[in-house]
Amino acid sequence: MASSSFKSSGSSSSSWTLKQNKKFEDALVLYPEDTPDRWQKVARAVGGKTAEEVKRHYDILLQDLMHIESGKVPLPNYKPIVSNGSEYGDEQRLMKNLKLQ
Repeated sequence: MASSSFKSSGSSSSSWTLKQNKKFEDALVLYPEDTPDRWQKVARAVGGKTAEEVKRHYDILLQDLMHIESGKVPLPNYKPIVSNGSEYGDEQRLMKNLKLQ
C-alpha cells in the first residue's frame, strides 16, 4: 500500500525520500486544488521530480486513503507501553503526553 508511494520499480527518480515526502505534503497545503499549474509548483517545491511524478504520487496517496477509510487496511495492533511499572493503553498514552493550555 503506502510503501508503493515511497519506492517503485524503475529509475531512481521514482523513489521518494522522507524529505521529499515532507516537502510534497507541505506543497499540497501551500498549493491547494484550485492553484493554476499546481503540479508544476509542487514538483518545483519537492525538487528532483516532474509534474507527472508528483501527480502520480498524489493519486497513489488518494488510493491509499480510500483503502484506509473503507476498512481495507487493518489498523496495527500496538503493544501497550509500560512506564514505571504501569501499563498505558493507546488512549492513555496519548492523553499522558497531551498538554492543555
